[in-house]
Amino acid sequence: MLDRIDTKLIRLLQQNARISYTAMGKEVGLSSAAIADRVRRLEDQGVILGYSTQVDPSKIGQSLHAIIHLRAFVGMLKPFLARVPSLKEIRNCYRVTGNENIIMEVVLEDQKHLEALIDLLISYGETRTHIVLSQFIRDAPLSSI
Repeated sequence: MLDRIDTKLIRLLQQNARISYTAMGKEVGLSSAAIADRVRRLEDQGVILGYSTQVDPSKIGQSLHAIIHLRAFVGMLKPFLARVPSLKEIRNCYRVTGNENIIMEVVLEDQKHLEALIDLLISYGETRTHIVLSQFIRDAPLSSI
C-alpha cells in the first residue's frame, strides 16, 4: 500500500523523471538517502516500471504518426503477436475487446513506409488506419496518484 510520501514521490517522478533525490527530499521532508530507499522499494515492488526519454519522432525522420486497428483472421492472432516485437514502427500495441483484436500506435517515415507496413499487416488480418493530425495529451500522469 502506498503512503502519502510514496504518492508524492511518484507524482514528482511523473512530472520529471530526472529530479534528484535531494530535490524530492526537500519536497517531502526526508533525506536523499531515505528517498533513494523509498524509490528503490517502489521499483522492487513493480510500482515504478522504469524511466525513459521522450523523443520527437519527426526530429529523427519519422514524421508520419498513425493508429492502426487490426482484426486478425482466424488463427492469425498468435502469429501476429509473435511478430509484433520485430516491427520497429510500432510504439504501442494493445490487445483489445470489440470488433478489432489489436490497436497499434505507429510512427513512420512517410506514406510509402505506411503502405509497406499495411502490406505486411494485411497478411494477418483486416486493417483500419487513422493518420494522427495532432496530439493534445502525451503520457499524462496517472491521476489517481
